[in-house]
Amino acid sequence: MDNTTVNTKRRYDAVVVGGGNGGLAAAAQLAAKGTRVLLLERHNLPGGFGSSFVRGRFEFETALHILCDYGPAEQAGSVRNFLVDELGVDIGMVAVPDAYRFLITEDGIDTVMPLGVEEFIAAMEREVPGSRGPMTRYLELCREVLEALIYLGETKGNPDKRVLRTKYANFLKTAAYSVKEVTDRFGIPEKALKLLYTYWLNIGPPVSRLNFTLWAGFMYKYLTMGGYIPRHRSHELMTALDARIRELGGETEYNTRVDRILVSGGRVTGVVTEYGEEIETRHVICNASPTLAYSSLVYPKEEVPKAALRNINARKYGVSVFVVYLGLDATADELGLATYGYVVSPYLDTERLYESFSRPEAPIIQATVCLNRAVPDCSPPGTCIVTLTGLMRPEAWGDVKPEEYFAAKTKMADAMIDQFEKATRIDLRSHIEEIEVAAPGTYARYTGTYDGIIYGYEPESWDSIIPRIASIQDEKYIDGLYFAGGFSFRALGYSSALMSGQMTANLTLREMEAER
Repeated sequence: MDNTTVNTKRRYDAVVVGGGNGGLAAAAQLAAKGTRVLLLERHNLPGGFGSSFVRGRFEFETALHILCDYGPAEQAGSVRNFLVDELGVDIGMVAVPDAYRFLITEDGIDTVMPLGVEEFIAAMEREVPGSRGPMTRYLELCREVLEALIYLGETKGNPDKRVLRTKYANFLKTAAYSVKEVTDRFGIPEKALKLLYTYWLNIGPPVSRLNFTLWAGFMYKYLTMGGYIPRHRSHELMTALDARIRELGGETEYNTRVDRILVSGGRVTGVVTEYGEEIETRHVICNASPTLAYSSLVYPKEEVPKAALRNINARKYGVSVFVVYLGLDATADELGLATYGYVVSPYLDTERLYESFSRPEAPIIQATVCLNRAVPDCSPPGTCIVTLTGLMRPEAWGDVKPEEYFAAKTKMADAMIDQFEKATRIDLRSHIEEIEVAAPGTYARYTGTYDGIIYGYEPESWDSIIPRIASIQDEKYIDGLYFAGGFSFRALGYSSALMSGQMTANLTLREMEAER
């Protein structure tokens, strides 16, 4: 009689915890390299914030406004190269037709700033005579910063220091400074600064704390490559990634929450699902935040190094959002919605605006998008889709009682619609067929992200993309555990989350190779 015990535990080369942008990208990259990989997601659909939902006859984009690192085929950005060329995920993206229309009401600013560096500079000069010189020099610095970031990526974080010192000296000089500290040196006129800083809404922290490197790379990529979105919402891209993972031999499982990341002797040994199944692996890529992982997932608690706890406690959470989704019974042309995007605010003092994010009131700066201007047939004939988005810190809801929650959301939504209508003189309210409102708590429930935060940790200069990438190995507190997504080393944004997945997958593959 054979008394040998048969071990029925499943084993994988790698397990990806969470099917958001970063997790899907990581799993796809691992599968593409022949790795036996399993992705586990607590929700019933892939994508996290990259998703959509239906109300009535309208399908709304959950959060994505633009991907600024995709670019046209002749000037492909890193996201296009990764998705299309490396993974074979080509869903047909749509270029956003123009830059935003800025309405800064207290300053009397109402203008559309075009894409393209020269076009942007020329438009700025028309709006603010005398701004051409300093703005040209400023964007030239932004170009150098972006090229340096591309060089760092090409060298996989191991650059030739001589090249950095000679070719990218200004990149090194500005890396430790905030946007304000660098920008103030250029003598850009005040009105031009207001137009420039309007793009700050895409990142969040005030310019006095926001790292210049991250800002410069974003600005120059956006001006030169433009913005792209999936034709059928970001859900199309996420499901295409899921399908590609499985085509390449990987596995994805939904409605399956990971409750524990098992660690022994400082080394990942597996994960445990909510159903009590233990899955063996020596490599985990976590799409949840390091804060959640080290405080709740890593087991046993004694395996969490004190240095990891100090690290996550030193960081500041970014912001969430308040969004009003509108399905309107008139076309964009009929309503006078001439542009894809609008930024509406009474003023552009980023310190004051940032402070307002914590108040229990409607966001006073909003980014509003008419999706039909990029995808004309995104809604039924004779209709259009408009979403109004404002940044908000979760603590703004701290004193709102549960029984007051619905009324508070309704009041804030009304205020945002009123603000847009007064600034643009466009009637939205009388054409509302469908309306949905999402607060930070909505995103927290839907994605499982702490307090519904969409922007990860705030990218201050001490904790932005360069120090994070430089510290990847120093901050690798548990062997076999890496992080992808908005809370990882690439910082916030859809493009960054996708590329963080590729990079963490490559780091994991390198570890696997070293173990053989």
